[in-house]
Amino acid sequence: MVMKEERILGIDFGEKRIGLAITDALGIIAQGLDTWENNNDLFVHLEELIKKYGIKKIVVGIPRDRTGKIKRISPVSDFVERLKERINLPLEIWDEHLTTSEAEKILVKAEVSRKKRKKVIDKLSAQIILQGYLDYNSNIKNQISK
Repeated sequence: MVMKEERILGIDFGEKRIGLAITDALGIIAQGLDTWENNNDLFVHLEELIKKYGIKKIVVGIPRDRTGKIKRISPVSDFVERLKERINLPLEIWDEHLTTSEAEKILVKAEVSRKKRKKVIDKLSAQIILQGYLDYNSNIKNQISK
């Protein structure tokens, strides 16, 4: 059986920094990629990553309220719209509710200093978003195949 490569890019959008994560070649495991300053070079950087890693899909974390409805926070919504216009790949949004606090807990438990946490928290948040997306879709596929 030949496995299809499908790398997915996960994005944790922030007004100051953007956390990025990517799946392994089989699209099973998310790993933190980098943290990028939110500036005009962001889309150029994303395009370079798409070419370099052969990205086939993008998952962007977007906050939802307690009822599950998407919060209309303009910076994230605007970013998603610009991303759709600029990059011609399938794009999905995924609930990012509490991912930053979850990342913070992981880093504190690992005894990462406050200074170092600031450098990696966005990347880890992107990884959590992407892994949640992957796990959910894997569970759905497993339920369908039963």
